[in-house]
Amino acid sequence: MARQRATELALSEDELVIARKELDTLRDQVYVLRCAIADVEADLDPSVDPTTRDFKAALKWLLQAAKPLAQDQLHPSPSRAA
Repeated sequence: MARQRATELALSEDELVIARKELDTLRDQVYVLRCAIADVEADLDPSVDPTTRDFKAALKWLLQAAKPLAQDQLHPSPSRAA
């Protein structure tokens, strides 16, 4: 069915259709992960001599930011009548 829909829309093998809501969610998740990475880099700056507690907190925040992105699955956009 997906190939048939791609043919109807004249999509190449490198193109896909995704619902805007799913794309927005994906972008939001990537933004949160980028922020977490920046926070962790700042919090674990060696010049500040981070503690074990700092490392644990950084890892927890990084995992919280990464898990939704790692667990999310993109779904094909539902077919629409032409």
